[in-house]
Amino acid sequence: MPHSRQRPSLAVILCGLLAAATSLAFASPAAAEVKAFPASFHAEQMPVSGGTQHVRVGGSGPAVLLLHGFGDTGDMWEPLAEILVKDHTVIIPDLRGMGLSSHPESGYEKVAQARDIAAILDQLRVRKVDLVTHDIGNMVGYALAAQYPDRVSKWVAMDAPLPGLGTWYAQLTNPKVWHFNFRGPDVERLVAGRERILLDRFYNDLSANPAAIDEQTRNHYAELYARAGAMHDAFSGQFAAFTQDGEDNKALFAKVGKLTLPLLAIGGDHSYGASMKSELDYVATNVQGAVITSSGHWIMEEQPQRAIDTIVPFIEKK
Repeated sequence: MPHSRQRPSLAVILCGLLAAATSLAFASPAAAEVKAFPASFHAEQMPVSGGTQHVRVGGSGPAVLLLHGFGDTGDMWEPLAEILVKDHTVIIPDLRGMGLSSHPESGYEKVAQARDIAAILDQLRVRKVDLVTHDIGNMVGYALAAQYPDRVSKWVAMDAPLPGLGTWYAQLTNPKVWHFNFRGPDVERLVAGRERILLDRFYNDLSANPAAIDEQTRNHYAELYARAGAMHDAFSGQFAAFTQDGEDNKALFAKVGKLTLPLLAIGGDHSYGASMKSELDYVATNVQGAVITSSGHWIMEEQPQRAIDTIVPFIEKK
């Protein structure tokens, strides 16, 4: 008579399932992981007013300029840059006082930062760019397009309004933007050494699914924002300039009127959503709208492939 097979115990089955799940988790990292840029990119510190900006440049062909916002650095654009660099010159600065850029005490007004960006383009001998921006990058992007309309061919703006324009002043009553006035030496002492805790608040509260922004991503940006001067420049530089930015934008709008370039306004469906189009309709005449589903504010981290599938056809359209 053949030997009968013994059934495995429940504990053995559970251990096997756990091992399989663990193996799968390590084999399939989250999409939000911050990755190194392709080898075709190089980075350099480029001189700007009162300091330098860390700029990544790669590829050849029509130029695309990518501008990040708070909570990120230029690293956020790697998934998109990997696609665009195949047939474009891709330019990715860390904004003033952020990432690996230097930390000057002044010059954070967005019109001033746009002049610095124009100077960077001059140094690279790039006359005209397509523009892709997010968050504070939108604000610098508007200042660039309004001051240098002949240098921006088209613009993709993602999930943030413009100081002084559209519904900006109404949105200042939203408790989610309390951090706009969160600054001063005592505030910086409170945050020092706790940068990850502060950033987690933004990643968790402003996302559709906090788990989409993985530990590696959170730690990566926490290390960059823990660099000497980084939080000071965010609080007392980028945020503190918003009041002046509003006045500057109103003056720019009165001077140049609505932008006429093709503009794609993208919002996450758990954040600005379709209202991004109406925000940009205020300042431009040729605005398309798009909504990224299952995403909050952190579109490139939460839904990178959906963002790429939306942005790249707009950039490549003749």
